[in-house]
Amino acid sequence: MYPEKLVVPMREELTSVGFTEMKSAADVDQALKNTSGTTLVVVNSVCGCAAGMARPGIKLALQNAKVPQNITTVFAGVDTEATERARNYMLPYPPSSPAMALFKDGKLVHMVERHNIEGSNAQNIANDLVKAFNEHC
Repeated sequence: MYPEKLVVPMREELTSVGFTEMKSAADVDQALKNTSGTTLVVVNSVCGCAAGMARPGIKLALQNAKVPQNITTVFAGVDTEATERARNYMLPYPPSSPAMALFKDGKLVHMVERHNIEGSNAQNIANDLVKAFNEHC
């Protein structure tokens, strides 16, 4: 578990652009269970690839004309219960942080795992998300 003081700036990178934080399993269920429309769930992380590639790539992707109706986030290593529940919705993909999952009508339609983020760059991540947004949103 990371100290809250440490993760505040990392949380704010996403909440400042409109992300809703999910801090409990109930929050995740409310966002994903029996819902219509599109929802992006970001599993945020303290790691360097989240800071240098994932969060900047997400923010670039959100400049696209088509974006998910809902943008949400959980924080791995902090929001433990919410992260575990979100990862259950992301099955069969293994736990990964950072990660990005796009849901349409409550069903997973696109997944970006840590191994897709490491060694990439923000623009490539944005391009991948934009392609998914254009197809599903």
